[in-house]
Amino acid sequence: MNLFSATLAEPQSFSPWEKLFLVALIVASGALFWRRFGPILRRILKSRKDPNFSIFPIGKRVWDFFWEVICQAKVIRERPLPGLAHAFVFWGFCAFALVTLNHVAVGLGIGFLDPQGVVGRFYFYLAAAFAIACAAGILGLFVRRFFIRPRWLGNKVSYESGVIALLIFLLMVTYLASFTVSDASPMARMLWWVHTLSLLIFLPIIPHTKHLHLVLSPATIFLSRGGFSKIPPLVGDEDFGLVAGTDLTQLVSLQAYSCVECGRCSEHCPATNTGKELNPKEIILGLRGYLNEFGPTSQETLIGKFNSMTADFQCTTCGSCEYQCPVGIEHLPIIIGLRRGAVNTGVWEDDHGAKLFLALERGSNALGMSALERDKFIQKQQFPIFDGTQEYCLWLGCMGGYDPKGREIVADFARIMNYLGTSYGVLRKEKCTGDPVRRLGNDLLFQQLAEANLEALAQNKVKKIVSICPHCVRTIQEDWKEFGTPPEIEHHSEFLARFADKLPKQKTLDGTPPEKIAYHDPCYLGRYRNVYEEPRIVAGLAGEVVEAPRSHERSFCCGAGGGLAFLGEETGDRVSQTRARELVATGASTIGTACPFCNTMFRDALSATGEAAPQLLDIAQLTARGLPQNIPVKTEQP
Repeated sequence: MNLFSATLAEPQSFSPWEKLFLVALIVASGALFWRRFGPILRRILKSRKDPNFSIFPIGKRVWDFFWEVICQAKVIRERPLPGLAHAFVFWGFCAFALVTLNHVAVGLGIGFLDPQGVVGRFYFYLAAAFAIACAAGILGLFVRRFFIRPRWLGNKVSYESGVIALLIFLLMVTYLASFTVSDASPMARMLWWVHTLSLLIFLPIIPHTKHLHLVLSPATIFLSRGGFSKIPPLVGDEDFGLVAGTDLTQLVSLQAYSCVECGRCSEHCPATNTGKELNPKEIILGLRGYLNEFGPTSQETLIGKFNSMTADFQCTTCGSCEYQCPVGIEHLPIIIGLRRGAVNTGVWEDDHGAKLFLALERGSNALGMSALERDKFIQKQQFPIFDGTQEYCLWLGCMGGYDPKGREIVADFARIMNYLGTSYGVLRKEKCTGDPVRRLGNDLLFQQLAEANLEALAQNKVKKIVSICPHCVRTIQEDWKEFGTPPEIEHHSEFLARFADKLPKQKTLDGTPPEKIAYHDPCYLGRYRNVYEEPRIVAGLAGEVVEAPRSHERSFCCGAGGGLAFLGEETGDRVSQTRARELVATGASTIGTACPFCNTMFRDALSATGEAAPQLLDIAQLTARGLPQNIPVKTEQP
């Protein structure tokens, strides 16, 4: 039979009993679907409203829906082969929407696509092409899950997934087989009924399995909070975070039921990869288990049967989980919400955490040092004091103002600003931005720090800030907005990259190969702010930038974020040592950083190896090596 002369075979007529049987099957399938999906939808809708949620601006939501749902871009980008297989299945279902409607309509005697017509033939051929791709895709996914079995998918084999795969495969095969028979043949009728039964059996299975994401994930992606790791504000004096079922919002509940259990979040989580208890997938599935057992109106605590407080406080807030998730789950606001609930109700007890909170309540910095130490450093470096006339306020931060290595970075960056003739000044008094306590869930202390800093910046008429710390930049730029309007701020990598053509490019002598620099992407600069190329441009002035196996969006965390720089790691391997080994393995003579926290974590990790380690320098230090000595300080604008 000529492929292009074949048409889709459909039974020409159905008896009244067949039509009645079909209607009964449709009603039964729909009823079973709603019996399982209805309670889930009610739990989502009964959850409390999300504070400050707005559907606007609608343009970004439409684009995210198109790019992530219709194009399946994130699914393919992060796991190309299985992602493409999944995309073929999804696109096949989209193409089959009209085919399925016509298929059922034919059984009721009201078919609207004629296989012999120009439009019908074109569409059925198009659907056939998608059916081939879909069948190949679902077969590949079946082999991967049941035979290859990557550990991130979990140890438990879901036989329901096998049934779903079989039904999808049958839908595609029966459709394609219908092109090989004639309308009047018994085989055409048999294929039509097998296709119909596969479809009607498939529908009620969806809400009972992880395939519920087929229904919910498009809504989850469309109804995101509108920003990466966007922490929702607490509302009223009785809002302490995620404490009980009554605190679960509609977005959290929607996301809990959208999880496809693919394990991408676990695969990239630094805590999971270094033997900690935390597994971001289990956090989300724990909330789903809670909702199924207790519901969103329960006063039963969230931490307990379905969630572990130990796991919640092992998160470095690196954002890998949220970045990787293909169905729009926002893990970080959930984990921080659980931390909030534990801290704000006094349930969490940790000596290191208590020491950090006390240091910030009594002093100005997370290191617990006297503010006089910062004053001495400013005087020693002869930093100008910001008086409102300079272009930039140089924000020192806790690490830049108190940590010895952080001070070296700030000093070299100030030398570069002097070399460029940029006027700047530092504040006489400066408190911690509140980044560690924000991520640990101490909202009251964070508010006090944010408001005090906003007041100081306003009094000093600060318009533009530059900082060496991505954590400070993120916190000032985004988190402070709850309490006021922060000045414009940028990271020093962005500042340096903008003036790269004015900075000296360091040359080697006697034809010596350029120095190899393994640049590490800080989480709060990369995934949080999408700044990847700027620090590489700057590092490239000092040598040849080489990449670790995990870089850019997939960069592995240093282990400092989420307040963990002050808590320490009690179990498993150290995240910093795991990452340091990766960077050393590149063979680079220098490890380049763009975050003082990363610098501190790697400094300790490299010293623990007991071997000759590469030198560890911030991009500002790399750049400053090429500057002339005795650069004059410019304190006023031209």
